Amino acid sequence: MSAQGAARPLTLGDLATKKDAREPIVMVTAYDHPSAQIAEQAGVDMVLVGDSAAMTVLGYPSTVPVTIDEMLMLTKAVRRGLSRALLVGDLPFGSYEASDSLAVQTAQRFVKEAGCDLVKIERGGTTVERARAIAAAGIPVVGHVGLTPQSVTALGGYRAQGRTAEAALAVIDDALALQEAGCALIVVEAVPSEVTALLVERLRIPVIGIGAGADADGQVLVWHDLLGIYDGPAAKFVKRYADVRAASLAGVAEYAREVRSGAYPAPEHGYGMPADEVEKLKELLAGR
Repeated sequence: MSAQGAARPLTLGDLATKKDAREPIVMVTAYDHPSAQIAEQAGVDMVLVGDSAAMTVLGYPSTVPVTIDEMLMLTKAVRRGLSRALLVGDLPFGSYEASDSLAVQTAQRFVKEAGCDLVKIERGGTTVERARAIAAAGIPVVGHVGLTPQSVTALGGYRAQGRTAEAALAVIDDALALQEAGCALIVVEAVPSEVTALLVERLRIPVIGIGAGADADGQVLVWHDLLGIYDGPAAKFVKRYADVRAASLAGVAEYAREVRSGAYPAPEHGYGMPADEVEKLKELLAGR
Protein backbone atom coordinates (compact mmCIF):
# COMPACT_ATOMS: atom_id res chain seq x y z
CA MET A 1 0.00 0.00 0.00
CA SER A 2 1.36 3.41 -0.92
CA ALA A 3 1.33 6.51 1.25
CA GLN A 4 -1.85 7.46 -0.58
CA GLY A 5 -3.58 4.12 -0.02
CA ALA A 6 -4.21 1.22 -2.36
CA ALA A 7 -4.70 3.41 -5.42
CA ARG A 8 -5.08 2.32 -9.03
CA PRO A 9 -2.05 2.54 -11.33
CA LEU A 10 -1.38 5.99 -12.71
CA THR A 11 -1.80 6.74 -16.41
CA LEU A 12 -0.45 9.31 -18.84
CA GLY A 13 -3.86 10.96 -18.62
CA ASP A 14 -3.30 11.46 -14.90
CA LEU A 15 -0.03 13.25 -15.62
CA ALA A 16 -1.75 15.53 -18.13
CA THR A 17 -4.39 16.32 -15.51
CA LYS A 18 -1.67 17.17 -13.00
CA LYS A 19 -0.04 19.52 -15.49
CA ASP A 20 -3.32 21.28 -16.19
CA ALA A 21 -4.04 21.60 -12.47
CA ARG A 22 -0.47 22.77 -11.72
CA GLU A 23 -0.10 19.81 -9.37
CA PRO A 24 3.62 18.92 -9.31
CA ILE A 25 4.58 15.45 -10.58
CA VAL A 26 7.03 13.55 -8.37
CA MET A 27 9.64 11.32 -10.02
CA VAL A 28 12.65 9.55 -8.54
CA THR A 29 15.16 7.12 -9.93
CA ALA A 30 15.41 3.61 -8.50
CA TYR A 31 17.51 0.64 -9.48
CA ASP A 32 16.40 -2.34 -7.40
CA HIS A 33 13.37 -3.98 -5.80
CA PRO A 34 13.71 -2.59 -2.24
CA SER A 35 14.15 0.96 -3.54
CA ALA A 36 11.12 0.56 -5.78
CA GLN A 37 9.04 -0.61 -2.82
CA ILE A 38 10.09 2.44 -0.81
CA ALA A 39 9.31 4.79 -3.70
CA GLU A 40 5.92 3.14 -4.11
CA GLN A 41 5.09 3.38 -0.42
CA ALA A 42 6.22 7.01 -0.36
CA GLY A 43 3.62 7.75 -3.02
CA VAL A 44 5.79 9.02 -5.88
CA ASP A 45 4.15 9.29 -9.30
CA MET A 46 6.93 7.99 -11.54
CA VAL A 47 10.07 5.90 -11.15
CA LEU A 48 12.89 6.17 -13.66
CA VAL A 49 15.41 3.38 -13.96
CA GLY A 50 18.03 5.77 -15.25
CA ASP A 51 21.29 4.91 -16.94
CA SER A 52 22.76 6.79 -13.98
CA ALA A 53 22.76 3.26 -12.53
CA ALA A 54 26.00 2.83 -14.48
CA MET A 55 27.71 5.11 -11.97
CA THR A 56 25.63 4.84 -8.81
CA VAL A 57 25.12 1.04 -8.80
CA LEU A 58 27.51 -0.62 -11.24
CA GLY A 59 30.63 1.46 -10.64
CA TYR A 60 31.28 2.67 -14.18
CA PRO A 61 32.98 6.05 -14.61
CA SER A 62 30.11 7.38 -16.75
CA THR A 63 26.72 6.33 -18.09
CA VAL A 64 28.14 5.28 -21.48
CA PRO A 65 29.37 1.71 -20.75
CA VAL A 66 26.12 0.30 -19.30
CA THR A 67 24.54 -2.37 -21.51
CA ILE A 68 20.98 -3.16 -22.49
CA ASP A 69 21.07 -6.42 -20.52
CA GLU A 70 22.33 -4.65 -17.38
CA MET A 71 19.61 -2.03 -17.67
CA LEU A 72 16.95 -4.68 -18.26
CA MET A 73 18.02 -6.62 -15.18
CA LEU A 74 17.71 -3.53 -12.98
CA THR A 75 14.45 -2.45 -14.59
CA LYS A 76 12.85 -5.86 -14.05
CA ALA A 77 13.73 -5.67 -10.35
CA VAL A 78 12.14 -2.24 -10.05
CA ARG A 79 9.02 -3.38 -11.91
CA ARG A 80 8.44 -6.07 -9.28
CA GLY A 81 8.35 -3.39 -6.60
CA LEU A 82 5.81 -1.07 -8.23
CA SER A 83 2.04 -1.19 -8.58
CA ARG A 84 0.82 2.44 -8.73
CA ALA A 85 3.75 4.49 -9.99
CA LEU A 86 4.56 4.68 -13.69
CA LEU A 87 7.82 2.97 -14.69
CA VAL A 88 10.23 4.63 -17.12
CA GLY A 89 13.16 2.71 -18.59
CA ASP A 90 16.23 4.59 -19.82
CA LEU A 91 17.53 3.30 -23.16
CA PRO A 92 21.33 3.16 -22.78
CA PHE A 93 23.89 4.74 -25.07
CA GLY A 94 24.27 2.85 -28.35
CA SER A 95 20.94 1.06 -28.08
CA TYR A 96 18.80 3.36 -30.25
CA GLU A 97 20.82 5.98 -32.11
CA ALA A 98 21.83 4.02 -35.23
CA SER A 99 18.39 3.55 -36.81
CA ASP A 100 14.66 3.72 -36.25
CA SER A 101 14.52 -0.07 -36.41
CA LEU A 102 17.11 -0.46 -33.65
CA ALA A 103 15.34 2.14 -31.51
CA VAL A 104 11.99 0.35 -31.82
CA GLN A 105 13.51 -3.06 -31.14
CA THR A 106 15.24 -1.83 -27.98
CA ALA A 107 12.13 -0.01 -26.75
CA GLN A 108 10.05 -3.14 -27.32
CA ARG A 109 12.45 -5.16 -25.16
CA PHE A 110 12.06 -2.69 -22.29
CA VAL A 111 8.27 -2.93 -22.52
CA LYS A 112 7.99 -6.67 -23.14
CA GLU A 113 10.79 -7.97 -20.91
CA ALA A 114 10.88 -5.37 -18.14
CA GLY A 115 7.29 -4.10 -18.09
CA CYS A 116 8.07 -0.43 -18.70
CA ASP A 117 5.22 2.02 -19.12
CA LEU A 118 7.47 4.46 -20.97
CA VAL A 119 11.02 4.56 -22.33
CA LYS A 120 13.41 7.51 -22.25
CA ILE A 121 15.91 8.69 -24.85
CA GLU A 122 18.29 11.66 -24.88
CA ARG A 123 18.93 14.75 -27.02
CA GLY A 124 17.29 16.33 -30.03
CA GLY A 125 18.69 16.03 -33.55
CA THR A 126 18.37 12.54 -35.00
CA THR A 127 16.88 11.41 -31.68
CA VAL A 128 13.71 13.20 -32.74
CA GLU A 129 13.28 10.69 -35.54
CA ARG A 130 13.97 7.81 -33.15
CA ALA A 131 11.32 9.19 -30.79
CA ARG A 132 8.88 9.43 -33.68
CA ALA A 133 9.50 5.80 -34.65
CA ILE A 134 9.11 4.50 -31.09
CA ALA A 135 5.93 6.50 -30.54
CA ALA A 136 4.55 5.26 -33.87
CA ALA A 137 5.14 1.72 -32.62
CA GLY A 138 2.76 2.44 -29.74
CA ILE A 139 5.34 2.92 -27.00
CA PRO A 140 5.17 6.14 -24.91
CA VAL A 141 8.45 8.06 -25.05
CA VAL A 142 10.13 10.49 -22.66
CA GLY A 143 12.52 12.97 -24.26
CA HIS A 144 15.52 14.48 -22.45
CA VAL A 145 17.08 17.86 -23.28
CA GLY A 146 19.59 20.24 -21.73
CA LEU A 147 22.40 18.37 -20.01
CA THR A 148 22.26 14.87 -21.50
CA PRO A 149 24.77 12.59 -19.74
CA GLN A 150 25.16 10.20 -22.68
CA SER A 151 26.71 13.05 -24.68
CA VAL A 152 28.52 14.77 -21.82
CA THR A 153 31.86 14.70 -23.64
CA ALA A 154 30.43 16.55 -26.61
CA LEU A 155 28.81 19.04 -24.24
CA GLY A 156 32.12 19.81 -22.56
CA GLY A 157 31.44 18.06 -19.27
CA TYR A 158 28.75 18.11 -16.61
CA ARG A 159 27.76 21.76 -16.86
CA ALA A 160 24.58 23.77 -17.16
CA GLN A 161 23.18 24.19 -20.66
CA GLY A 162 21.17 26.96 -22.31
CA ARG A 163 22.85 29.84 -20.52
CA THR A 164 22.90 32.13 -23.57
CA ALA A 165 19.86 33.14 -25.60
CA GLU A 166 21.03 31.11 -28.60
CA ALA A 167 21.82 28.01 -26.53
CA ALA A 168 18.50 28.30 -24.68
CA LEU A 169 16.64 28.55 -27.98
CA ALA A 170 18.31 25.32 -29.11
CA VAL A 171 17.11 23.56 -25.94
CA ILE A 172 13.56 24.83 -26.46
CA ASP A 173 13.60 23.87 -30.14
CA ASP A 174 14.79 20.34 -29.26
CA ALA A 175 11.97 19.98 -26.74
CA LEU A 176 9.35 21.24 -29.18
CA ALA A 177 10.62 18.89 -31.86
CA LEU A 178 10.44 15.95 -29.47
CA GLN A 179 6.88 16.89 -28.54
CA GLU A 180 5.87 17.04 -32.19
CA ALA A 181 7.55 13.64 -32.70
CA GLY A 182 5.10 12.18 -30.18
CA CYS A 183 6.92 12.30 -26.84
CA ALA A 184 4.62 12.02 -23.83
CA LEU A 185 6.93 13.88 -21.44
CA ILE A 186 10.16 15.85 -21.53
CA VAL A 187 12.95 15.79 -18.94
CA VAL A 188 14.94 19.02 -18.91
CA GLU A 189 18.22 18.94 -17.01
CA ALA A 190 20.56 21.64 -15.74
CA VAL A 191 19.16 24.67 -17.54
CA PRO A 192 18.35 28.11 -16.13
CA SER A 193 14.95 28.36 -14.46
CA GLU A 194 14.01 31.17 -16.84
CA VAL A 195 14.42 28.79 -19.77
CA THR A 196 12.27 26.17 -18.08
CA ALA A 197 9.49 28.68 -17.48
CA LEU A 198 9.46 29.64 -21.16
CA LEU A 199 9.57 25.98 -22.18
CA VAL A 200 6.64 24.98 -19.94
CA GLU A 201 4.53 27.76 -21.49
CA ARG A 202 5.14 26.33 -24.95
CA LEU A 203 4.72 22.60 -24.36
CA ARG A 204 1.43 20.72 -24.12
CA ILE A 205 3.13 17.76 -22.44
CA PRO A 206 4.52 17.66 -18.88
CA VAL A 207 8.05 18.90 -18.28
CA ILE A 208 10.05 17.15 -15.56
CA GLY A 209 12.95 19.18 -14.25
CA ILE A 210 16.24 18.17 -12.70
CA GLY A 211 18.27 21.23 -11.87
CA ALA A 212 15.84 23.26 -13.97
CA GLY A 213 14.01 25.35 -11.39
CA ALA A 214 10.57 25.34 -9.81
CA ASP A 215 8.54 26.14 -12.92
CA ALA A 216 8.72 22.60 -14.30
CA ASP A 217 5.58 20.47 -14.09
CA GLY A 218 7.46 18.00 -11.90
CA GLN A 219 10.84 17.14 -10.44
CA VAL A 220 13.18 14.15 -10.53
CA LEU A 221 16.24 13.39 -8.41
CA VAL A 222 18.63 10.47 -8.40
CA TRP A 223 17.98 8.06 -5.52
CA HIS A 224 21.59 7.96 -4.38
CA ASP A 225 21.85 11.75 -4.44
CA LEU A 226 18.70 12.61 -2.52
CA LEU A 227 19.44 9.96 0.15
CA GLY A 228 23.15 10.77 0.46
CA ILE A 229 24.28 7.29 -0.64
CA TYR A 230 26.54 8.19 -3.57
CA ASP A 231 30.11 8.94 -2.49
CA GLY A 232 30.98 11.81 -4.76
CA PRO A 233 30.43 15.51 -5.32
CA ALA A 234 26.78 16.44 -5.70
CA ALA A 235 25.47 18.74 -8.39
CA LYS A 236 24.33 22.20 -7.33
CA PHE A 237 20.67 21.24 -7.73
CA VAL A 238 20.84 18.22 -5.41
CA LYS A 239 19.19 18.46 -2.01
CA ARG A 240 20.02 15.60 0.32
CA TYR A 241 17.02 14.51 2.34
CA ALA A 242 18.87 11.83 4.31
CA ASP A 243 22.43 10.68 5.01
CA VAL A 244 22.07 6.98 4.38
CA ARG A 245 25.75 6.49 3.57
CA ALA A 246 26.89 7.83 6.95
CA ALA A 247 24.29 5.71 8.78
CA SER A 248 25.29 2.62 6.79
CA LEU A 249 28.98 3.19 7.45
CA ALA A 250 28.36 3.63 11.17
CA GLY A 251 26.23 0.48 11.31
CA VAL A 252 28.68 -1.74 9.44
CA ALA A 253 31.63 -0.40 11.46
CA GLU A 254 29.81 -1.16 14.72
CA TYR A 255 29.00 -4.66 13.47
CA ALA A 256 32.67 -5.26 12.64
CA ARG A 257 33.73 -3.97 16.07
CA GLU A 258 31.30 -6.27 17.89
CA VAL A 259 32.29 -9.34 15.90
CA ARG A 260 35.96 -8.71 16.63
CA SER A 261 35.30 -8.07 20.33
CA GLY A 262 33.04 -11.08 20.73
CA ALA A 263 30.02 -8.97 21.64
CA TYR A 264 28.14 -10.34 18.62
CA PRO A 265 26.51 -12.76 18.41
CA ALA A 266 25.14 -12.76 21.96
CA PRO A 267 23.06 -15.69 23.28
CA GLU A 268 19.83 -13.97 22.23
CA HIS A 269 20.99 -14.00 18.61
CA GLY A 270 21.28 -17.79 18.42
CA TYR A 271 19.14 -20.92 18.60
CA GLY A 272 19.03 -23.34 21.52
CA MET A 273 18.64 -27.10 21.83
CA PRO A 274 16.89 -28.94 24.70
CA ALA A 275 19.40 -30.35 27.20
CA ASP A 276 18.17 -33.92 26.79
CA GLU A 277 18.64 -33.67 23.02
CA VAL A 278 22.17 -32.39 23.55
CA GLU A 279 22.96 -35.40 25.74
CA LYS A 280 21.40 -37.77 23.23
CA LEU A 281 23.50 -36.21 20.45
CA LYS A 282 26.64 -36.65 22.50
CA GLU A 283 25.77 -40.33 23.09
CA LEU A 284 25.17 -40.82 19.36
CA LEU A 285 28.52 -39.24 18.56
CA ALA A 286 30.31 -41.31 21.22
CA GLY A 287 28.82 -44.52 19.80
CA ARG A 288 30.29 -43.98 16.36
